[in-house]
Amino acid sequence: MSLPPSVRIFVACGATDLRRSFDTLSVLVKDVLRQDPFSGHLFAFFNRRRDRVKLLVWDRTGFWLFYKRLEEGTFTLPGPGSRVELSVRDLLLVLEGIDLREVRQRRRYRGQVPAALDLSS
Repeated sequence: MSLPPSVRIFVACGATDLRRSFDTLSVLVKDVLRQDPFSGHLFAFFNRRRDRVKLLVWDRTGFWLFYKRLEEGTFTLPGPGSRVELSVRDLLLVLEGIDLREVRQRRRYRGQVPAALDLSS
């Protein structure tokens, strides 16, 4: 799955009746996730057993609805609460069955270059 960096991913952590389709899931986006379903962001909903997921996204002409059912095992959702925001990388890890609570990301550089390493002068 390839998504532009501007796309945010919101997960409804509570159980969702996945018999719901486009219209009722877009209402859940407004009511549960408190987001605009027409924003172009991706919204994920999991069933009670955590063996199925639906992803809803608007692409300027209509909604896309992706559905995945696991044959064995369950998805593990990160964090408590009714909703959470994930990165694309974290969503892909969850969809592959990786428990984010047990993954340790190594520290990476973010920010300005230290003065000792500034080679511009």
